[in-house]
Amino acid sequence: MSDNRIMVDIRGAEKDFGIVMALKGVDLTVNEGEVVLIIGPSGSGKSTLLRSINRLEALTGGQIFVDGDPLVGPDADIRKIREETGMVFQDFNLFPHKTALENISLAPMKVKKISIEESEARARKLLERVGLGDRGDSYPGQLSGGQKQRVAIARALAMEPKVMLFDEPTSALDPEMVKEVLDVMLDLVKEGMTMMVVSHEMGFARAAADRVVFMDEGEIVEIGPPEEIFENAREERTRKFLKHIL
Repeated sequence: MSDNRIMVDIRGAEKDFGIVMALKGVDLTVNEGEVVLIIGPSGSGKSTLLRSINRLEALTGGQIFVDGDPLVGPDADIRKIREETGMVFQDFNLFPHKTALENISLAPMKVKKISIEESEARARKLLERVGLGDRGDSYPGQLSGGQKQRVAIARALAMEPKVMLFDEPTSALDPEMVKEVLDVMLDLVKEGMTMMVVSHEMGFARAAADRVVFMDEGEIVEIGPPEEIFENAREERTRKFLKHIL
């Protein structure tokens, strides 16, 4: 992990939905190669924070930098930042009418103007990388939930991102499919990918996370190494939440 290159720099991030203030001045930095797990109760702002990093949600206050590039203001290049931040959602978001190979190869062709031959060759390598080398011609409807999520990870990787964002990537999966997705994520950790993960998979947290962030009511309540947060949390709100999931 790089000690001096900040890949994600969140400064005073605010998001006001009118009815609720989802983010209340959040500050967080993530170094290159670091894995940060974000936990917290429903409605705590976890997913809003993650979605703000590639402008799926627009901040109402504060600033976010991705590898030094601003997300807010006249100098913001949203397209560039979206290319650099791969996003994996809870519900896959694959195109149902396109094969796994087509789902993966489409964005590099459309956004980066890569030839169909090069893009499909890259897609085949990525399918191999996520253990689906024989499923390139399969449509999402022919794949299990775990396989669809692995295709979604491969699709995000096809853009060669600097940061991978995972928003509860296993919560929609049957228990027996969770491990196959977590194994792919663990491989990315070993390769040095910078990752921010919203998840309550404590096994993954203990095995892979450098830091755990606990959020509640739009604020970061506590940050620390997994063993410190899980076994010796300082804040009562953190301890109360962990009683329900550990």
